[in-house]
Amino acid sequence: MRQHKLPSFAHNRRPTILYLVCAVAFFSLLVFAIQSSFFAGSLKSDRQRETIRILSDFQSSVQQCVAKRGLGLTAHIIDHCKLILKFPEGTNSTWYNEQFKIFEPLEYKYDVCEAILLWEQYRNMTTVLTREYLDARPDGWLEYAAKRIAQLGVDKCYNKTLCEEHLNILLPAKPPFHPRQFHTCAVVGNSGDLLKTEFGKEIDSHDAVFRDNEAPVNEKYAKYVGLKRDFRLVVRGAARNMVPILNGSDTEVLIIKSVTHREINAIIKTIPNPVYLFQGIVLRRGAKGTGMKSVELALSMCDIVDIYGFTVDPGYTEWTRYFSTPRKGHNPLQGRAYYQLLECLGVIRIHSPMRSKRKQDWSDVPNREMISQAHAAALRIKRSQAGRPDDLGQFGSCKVWGNADPDKGGPVSGTPDMSTTRKYSNYSKWEIMPFESLRNEAQDHYHQMQGVSLYKMDGNKLEDLVCVRHSLKSES
Repeated sequence: MRQHKLPSFAHNRRPTILYLVCAVAFFSLLVFAIQSSFFAGSLKSDRQRETIRILSDFQSSVQQCVAKRGLGLTAHIIDHCKLILKFPEGTNSTWYNEQFKIFEPLEYKYDVCEAILLWEQYRNMTTVLTREYLDARPDGWLEYAAKRIAQLGVDKCYNKTLCEEHLNILLPAKPPFHPRQFHTCAVVGNSGDLLKTEFGKEIDSHDAVFRDNEAPVNEKYAKYVGLKRDFRLVVRGAARNMVPILNGSDTEVLIIKSVTHREINAIIKTIPNPVYLFQGIVLRRGAKGTGMKSVELALSMCDIVDIYGFTVDPGYTEWTRYFSTPRKGHNPLQGRAYYQLLECLGVIRIHSPMRSKRKQDWSDVPNREMISQAHAAALRIKRSQAGRPDDLGQFGSCKVWGNADPDKGGPVSGTPDMSTTRKYSNYSKWEIMPFESLRNEAQDHYHQMQGVSLYKMDGNKLEDLVCVRHSLKSES
């Protein structure tokens, strides 16, 4: 057959059409990319504005709360995160800083975003030192364990067996206490202000009561401080006096704030009480002392934390305790301002002589929904500033991960070299408690956290957590 040749212009048309199609496609993609970028930028900008609006509304709520509940304190907003708490003019600043040769100031600057991130984190955390924490933390046994043992003779646990001998008596395998284990808790400080009121029955009505150091609990002070005793946080010095502190109470849980050593361990072996070691978080605070640590401890296992016996009323002139003579103590104005901030962040509820007769309906304090929204907004800002995505989820702050062996529960605290007295201790109430015995809110929280326990690492970085996975099946 005779083949027909296409005209030469027909050969040239195909490449030309192809070029046009490609150019149109490229242009369309470019327009789409520009539109998408603009749209994404618009969405990001809208979300950022919404985030700042939520925090600004929260700041306004905190400001109103301080005005209504602060007994003269006022909050002055700087931006959506920062504010200043000021005392009224003429406030008597009685605490003198010997180091800087100045009296305590009358105003304090706070970052509400940082504060709400920190304290909401405590609601999900474990604050008792455990074996699983030391196992999961890099060099946990070599370096960190040594910091919790006084008079060890070396700065690291080169001999793990020796360090275990020091710690086993107060080291549970896994967390003995759980977030939301109790509904209401009372943290009772030691202030002499307690003698101005009769909060005793009110304190005893709580699901759990936390006390500090040597504070006596007996009939003499019952109408002021109550008689219920569940947890006691003690510093190293007070730990040496555990036997007279307990005064016949064999169920009160002792939690040592700092370190342990052979002398303390020898005392522990003579009492039937459960004894644990506080996880030892080093964080800068707007208030100091064992009372603040007791709030941290209580918040890690309680829905509502009521504080009593903290000097938070105007007119403070000296450091007093309800059971002893006045002595020099912490800087009172800074502490009072910080505790008031915590109340208006929904962390604690303050009870004091000047607050005892007013209606305590707590409507001035931001509700849980507002607090949760503010927490989520603060977290978005935190991650944005760090150049991290804001969709990291609830475990976005986990720096270190570990796994708890579901088939190996580990030894119960106090079992090594257990004396006859220790054999009847109350460890089983906490460490071998069946999961189904926890209140429903605690069980729900455990499942929401997917069986993960959170621990704080030392330092001031909020994102540095040690997270340990547990088997949900083994618990439920």
